[in-house]
Amino acid sequence: MRGAIGPDYFKFKRSTKLLLLYPQWGYITTMSKTTTIRARIEPDLKSEVDFILTQLGLTASETIHLLYRQIKMRQGLPFDVRIPNELTANTLKMSKAGKGVKHFSSKKALYADLGL
Repeated sequence: MRGAIGPDYFKFKRSTKLLLLYPQWGYITTMSKTTTIRARIEPDLKSEVDFILTQLGLTASETIHLLYRQIKMRQGLPFDVRIPNELTANTLKMSKAGKGVKHFSSKKALYADLGL
């Protein structure tokens, strides 16, 4: 068994190393991150998501790392990805065109229309 885990083991460069804990063996090791992923994304979407991630204390790289870990753990995406059925597809298409969309001046009016 290797040496006891102490606070010095937790000092590492966050941007270049991945901390791996092996408490059952009594030691910690690090692994370099050496693969780069590049993706194109709409600038507005990136800005909005970066703002949310900042509030969560995450970077885009950390978020991608989390996503990859979840995909590995679940052996698939950590959320449902489905093709909408015909009714949902038609409803979305009509909504985008502004057809059949109701507008309300207040929550109270919306609730009244819903019978709540």
